Amino acid sequence: MTISNYDKFPSVKVSDHSEDCVTGWENIGGTIRNRIAALTKKKVVIVIDCYHGVNHTEVEKAFRESIEHIAFYNTTELFKTDREISEMVYPFVTDDEVFGYWTTLRMGDYFDPGKLQNFSQNLKNIEEGVVIIYGAGAACLAEGDLLVYCDMARWEIQLRMRRNEVSNLGLNNRETDFSLQYKHAYFVDWRVLDQHKTNYMTQWNYVVDTNCAGQPKMIKGADLLKGLKIAAHRPFRVVPFFDPGPWGGQWLKKVADLDKDTVNFAWAFDCVPEENSMLLRFGETTFEIPSVNLVFNQPEALLGKKVYERFGAEFPIRFDLLDTMEGGNLSLQVHPTVKYIKEKFGMNYTQDESYYLLDAKENAVVYLGLNEDVDPDEMIHELEEAQKGMSGFDADKHVKKWPVKKHDHVLIPAGTVHCSGKDSIVLEISTTPYIFTFKLWDWGRLGLDGKPRPINIKHGQHVIQWDRKESWIRKNLLNDIEKVAEGDGWIEEKTGLHAYQFLESRRHWFTKPVLHTTDGGVNVINLVEGKEAIVESPEGLFEPFVIHYAETFIVPAAVGEYTIRPYGASEGQQCATLKAFVQIGRIKNSHHYLAD
Repeated sequence: MTISNYDKFPSVKVSDHSEDCVTGWENIGGTIRNRIAALTKKKVVIVIDCYHGVNHTEVEKAFRESIEHIAFYNTTELFKTDREISEMVYPFVTDDEVFGYWTTLRMGDYFDPGKLQNFSQNLKNIEEGVVIIYGAGAACLAEGDLLVYCDMARWEIQLRMRRNEVSNLGLNNRETDFSLQYKHAYFVDWRVLDQHKTNYMTQWNYVVDTNCAGQPKMIKGADLLKGLKIAAHRPFRVVPFFDPGPWGGQWLKKVADLDKDTVNFAWAFDCVPEENSMLLRFGETTFEIPSVNLVFNQPEALLGKKVYERFGAEFPIRFDLLDTMEGGNLSLQVHPTVKYIKEKFGMNYTQDESYYLLDAKENAVVYLGLNEDVDPDEMIHELEEAQKGMSGFDADKHVKKWPVKKHDHVLIPAGTVHCSGKDSIVLEISTTPYIFTFKLWDWGRLGLDGKPRPINIKHGQHVIQWDRKESWIRKNLLNDIEKVAEGDGWIEEKTGLHAYQFLESRRHWFTKPVLHTTDGGVNVINLVEGKEAIVESPEGLFEPFVIHYAETFIVPAAVGEYTIRPYGASEGQQCATLKAFVQIGRIKNSHHYLAD
């Protein structure tokens, strides 16, 4: 591909009117002042709630200066002490360097009862004027006359963590190492704030996009809900983000037209709704929200009734790209079995995955499974010695290495030792709990921060399935491809996943339109061959949607039937898509799912 057509800023059109999205603090303040004046009340309570990561210095200052008020309360003043909060979250954060336990805490647990009592009395004593209640959890404290929510996508939060601009919820710890802050947020902060957000989302009068410092945007809460409903009934893409890594390559720079001066790009996260953002478009103006808001607000339309019943408001499918072209091997790793992840981390399903080879050089390989003569005790001992720096680890001695080529599909049920080698582009398809990767060996290298990356031999040795050796891998996990249907100008192939896994995948080769159906469940699709294709509704229920090579898109369950055909530069040429979906009938029979 000589010219990139990869869309790095996909959006969902909500209206043709840019004025529906207010930009800049001055205009935002003016809009809220006009709304206050229209209330014609002696006492007006403005509640301004916030997600994690908001720049409170900027945002609080803007509201203080733009809205005349008689009292201003910051929720942090009502929180428990740092010590009390640290003790409260410890059972979920734990001392582990990487892993914790999903919290059962709620927003109300962060507030000091005595401080709340004094606040409530003070608020009651105010009889006239504008009162502003600002900060995380503000909506818990009073039923305001106006509810404003300042939102932020998790990827932006992570960037701010790396710059030491963000503390964990209720704490003053912005200087803490990024990895520890992220773990705390993943297991505690985001769980608490997502549950709180979901409770109030339909009550928001206004929503503020705070993702870009100094460039806020605001829309009505009703327009947010309108945009989410539109997205849940048409194909769409989340906003991809890209990150360098110690093994990263150079392929993404060309295909996605990325910064050529960055050392490498290891990851392209193009369908991780928990961390990606989504752009809602109002005329020529885009408004950025966390894409997980769609999962919270439109779970059944997006996921489908049966998937929603099984997983709740969680998106169970994850697509990302791993670039090792001119790079290095990924870390040798294994994912926990469902029994282990339930006992240790309180989760009901684990990270099964697969590697689809989007591109590969002739020397490309994957490490998958174990050699027939592997000795478990010897392998673990050598891993431990390598981790201590006593020696290197000879992966080829213990782990089977397989040559791979473009369009191969390698299945990786949990418990299987694996990693991709250098000089390939992997479309990684997995179930969602992606943080639960037990690294066994990282080839003796350091992370980009100059520090060793965490190794988890202690966890990994308990989940490795030692019977997954060369002969079993060859029979069960390599290119188990079967043609299941064909028609005029198209072929459909079943490419996985393994019977242990509850995700299924289908590849379609096509030169003419192919009819798809969501069959009542969400579909996630990547264009793995061809310059571009177009997705259309046979009944005209959504605007035609153009996709480009290597882009991942989501088709909500509510869409029903849709077609995909070559488009533009690809007309008359063969294209291919790789589609994943939840195979509902497999969930209870899967070795890697545990019902509540």
